[in-house]
Amino acid sequence: MDINKIKTLAQLKKSGYISKTVKQELRDNLIQKIKNKEPRFEGIQGFDNTVIPDLERAILSGHNILLLGLRGQAKTKIARLTATLLDDYIPVVDGSEINDDPLAPISRFAKDIIAKNGDKTAISWLHKSERYIEKLATPDVSIADLIGDVDPIKAATLKLPYSDERIIHFGLITRAHRAIFALNELPDLQARIQVSLFNILQEEDLQIRGFKLRMPLDIQFIFTANPEDYTNRGSIITPLKDRIESQILTHYPVDTDIAKAITAQEANIHPEVAKSIYVPELLKDLLEIFVFKLRDSELIDDKSGVSARMSISAYENLVSTAERRMLLNKEKKTTVRINDFWGIIQAVTGKVELVYEGEQMGHHSVALQIMGQAFKEVFDEFFPNPDQYEDDIDPYGALKMWFNGGNVVDLNTSCNDKKYKEVINNIPGIAKHLKVAEVPESEKLVFAELLLHGLSSYNIISKTILDQSFTFSDPLNNMLGDFDEDDNLYSDN
Repeated sequence: MDINKIKTLAQLKKSGYISKTVKQELRDNLIQKIKNKEPRFEGIQGFDNTVIPDLERAILSGHNILLLGLRGQAKTKIARLTATLLDDYIPVVDGSEINDDPLAPISRFAKDIIAKNGDKTAISWLHKSERYIEKLATPDVSIADLIGDVDPIKAATLKLPYSDERIIHFGLITRAHRAIFALNELPDLQARIQVSLFNILQEEDLQIRGFKLRMPLDIQFIFTANPEDYTNRGSIITPLKDRIESQILTHYPVDTDIAKAITAQEANIHPEVAKSIYVPELLKDLLEIFVFKLRDSELIDDKSGVSARMSISAYENLVSTAERRMLLNKEKKTTVRINDFWGIIQAVTGKVELVYEGEQMGHHSVALQIMGQAFKEVFDEFFPNPDQYEDDIDPYGALKMWFNGGNVVDLNTSCNDKKYKEVINNIPGIAKHLKVAEVPESEKLVFAELLLHGLSSYNIISKTILDQSFTFSDPLNNMLGDFDEDDNLYSDN
C-alpha cells in the first residue's frame, strides 16, 4: 500500500485498508516475527527464558501489562521496545487530537468533519514512533493531566456553552488512543488518580466531569513498578491490580557474562577513548563480580537493589580513570589497571542503600570492603589458595621473604605506564606465578596486580591505601611501625 497516494477517506476505502486495534497489531506482528524467527526485543539481555516469554504471552493474550522489578532492570526499555511491534503507519483523520480512525471515528471533532466532508475527508498517516506515550507517575499528577478536563479558554474562544463536549481538553491517556501508553512508577500515583483508570481499563471508555462520554479508547497499557514503592511511597490499589491482566517480574542478570554484555552495550565510551584504552577481560569480570557481591552483601538493603546502571556508570568511571592518567602523563595509549578501581567509588556511593551496620561503616568503607572480597574471589580462580599450603611447600614463600626483608611495592594511581611496569617487574618471582596461572602476555601486569591484592586479602602481605597510592608491604613490619609511632607519641608526652 502506497500511503503517499492515499490522502482522502474515499481513497482509503478503495485501498481495502482494514482497521485493527492496537493489541491486534501487536499480536499479529509478534506472530509474524516469531514465525520468521526474527528478533523481537533487540538490546534486552538475559531475559530470553524468563521475562521475554512472559511478555510475548501477554501480548498474544491482548493483556495490559505491569512490569514489576527493582531499579535498573530494563522495565522502561522493554516498554519502549514494545512499540517496535506496531504497524509502521496508520491512517488518522487529519487534525484529530486523538488519532481518530477515519473508518471508526470516536471524537466529536472527527465525526463532524466526516459528516461535513464525507469521502473527501482528508486523512494523514501516523508513524509508529509517534504512537508511544510515556509518563512518569508522581504525586502531583492530576486527573486532568491523564484523562482531561473542561478548558474554559477553549469555551471562551469558540463561544461554546460548558455543556458542549468540544470544550474538553484531552489528557495524555485520551491522546494515546490507538497507541501504547506507558506509566512508570505506578505506585507513586495517588489512589484517587488510580481509581480514574478503572473505566478505561475495564470498559475502555472515559469519564470527564459531568459529560456523558462513551469514547471507546483503544490503548495498550504498560505499567512499571518497583516493589520497594509498595511500602515506602505508595501502593497499587487492589481493584486496579485486578484490571491489569498480566504482571511480569523482571530481575538482575543471572551471571557475569550477561552482565558484561549489558554493560558493554549500554556504556557510553567515546570512540577515540575506546581505541586508545585497553580494558583487560579480567577487569570486566572483576567489575561485574564486584556488583554481584554488592547485591548479595548483608550491608546493602536488598529491597532497594543494586541497579544495572551502577555497573554501567562504574565501567565508564573505570575507563575515565585510565584516560585521566593517560592525559596527565601525555601518553597516547594505556591499559586499565586494578588500582583504577579506586576511581569507581563515586559511581557506587550514590546508587546503593545501606542497612544500619553499613551506615555505621559508611558508603566508602563498604565499597572498599566488598571490592576486596571481589579481588579475593577472582584471585582464587587463577592462583593457589595460601591457606591450603604448609610453610615448607608454600608457593608464596619467596615472595613472603622478599617482603619480610623490608621491601615495599608502591603503586601510585597516577604513575605512567613505564614506571608502573618497572615497579611490577622488580618484584622477584612474579613471573613464575604468572606462568603457573597461564596468563596471556598482554595481561601479565594486571594479573601481577591481582596477585598482590589477593595476597593482601589473605593477610600474607599488607595493603595500605593512602591518597592516590596502593602500598603493599610486610604486615609484621607495618605492625612494628605502628608500635614505634605509638612509642614516639608516648615519649613526646
